[in-house]
Amino acid sequence: PTSPPHPPTAPGPHGAPGSHGAPGRVVVDPARVLGAWLGRAAGCVLGKPVEKIPREGIREIAEATGNWPIRGWFTAKGLPDDVARRWPWNRRSAVNSLAENIDGIPEDDDLNYPLLALTVLERHGRGFTTGDVARLWLDELPAGRTFTAERVAYRNLLDGVEPPRTATHRNPFREWIGALIRADVYGWVNPGDPATAAEYAWRDARLTHTANGIYGAMFVAAMCAASLVATSAEEVVRAGLSVVPEGSRLHEAVRLAVADAAREDDFERVVDRLHERHGALHWVHTVNNAALVAATLIHGRGDFTATIAGAVAGGWDTDSAGATAGSLVGALNGGVPGRWRMRDRLASSLTGFDGVGLEELAARTQEMMTT
Repeated sequence: PTSPPHPPTAPGPHGAPGSHGAPGRVVVDPARVLGAWLGRAAGCVLGKPVEKIPREGIREIAEATGNWPIRGWFTAKGLPDDVARRWPWNRRSAVNSLAENIDGIPEDDDLNYPLLALTVLERHGRGFTTGDVARLWLDELPAGRTFTAERVAYRNLLDGVEPPRTATHRNPFREWIGALIRADVYGWVNPGDPATAAEYAWRDARLTHTANGIYGAMFVAAMCAASLVATSAEEVVRAGLSVVPEGSRLHEAVRLAVADAAREDDFERVVDRLHERHGALHWVHTVNNAALVAATLIHGRGDFTATIAGAVAGGWDTDSAGATAGSLVGALNGGVPGRWRMRDRLASSLTGFDGVGLEELAARTQEMMTT
């Protein structure tokens, strides 16, 4: 399947998507914007060292170090040698994302892409195009920092392929999670307006993705828009589902995940059902990861630690699912518990961003709400 030829048209409080919104009608507490950035960073870093480790390995590591249920950063201290050999850390991440070596916020594509989304808005405003996103990537995003669908689209751009064909030309990854992890900022700058947030995410996502790959980005952008003004996780997930086509696999997966999470006390049993339904999908597919994020939001009931822990313990794209879940519950709570705060310095290979603080990024995001 390919992406819809036109952007979503569901009306939102600020007018129909495509009108570029009418910002400024919703006043957002700055603490909630900062909480979203802090939560995204914390969930991402929690998931980094166990990326590519299956669910059973993550649990064995956590249990062996006295961290199950997960309630703090992963650590190699006290980890038995046989467990370490059986479940080796993610090689590139364990050097800066374990409790004993975290020093500021390490670079990650789950954090680079929100920086790029903020940049495209600052440079081109609310009327930015897919072409603007593409040119920004070529100007600012190192090719070595792209993966799967993004790397294919980047190669296609270099070969002269124009969007949206960049998403379909020799791109087997076009329903994977890459577009979903780029969507948060498009929600944050449209607080209370999930429809417009989804349309912004559509413009970005169609560079690299189609069908459920795009719907996942729309889903997350809409949830992020709601998370800054909502009072419950249920309200956030409803906003996300409101922009996802009802006949899509994503809509069905999220609907079932939410139902399981609402009636099941043991989250491990919720994840059992998710793996029964979606175990055949690749671990970085959109459908399974989005369903997991929705489930942990509902089951966590606003508890930050439980929510990001559930996203990571699910055992799929641990840093991406953790980042998105953290973003949403951080915004809902207007902050994160102290144990999840890191030194306010984000590493990045993107021009002008290495060493930036999340407080600065939150302020710049808030400014874009009324620009």
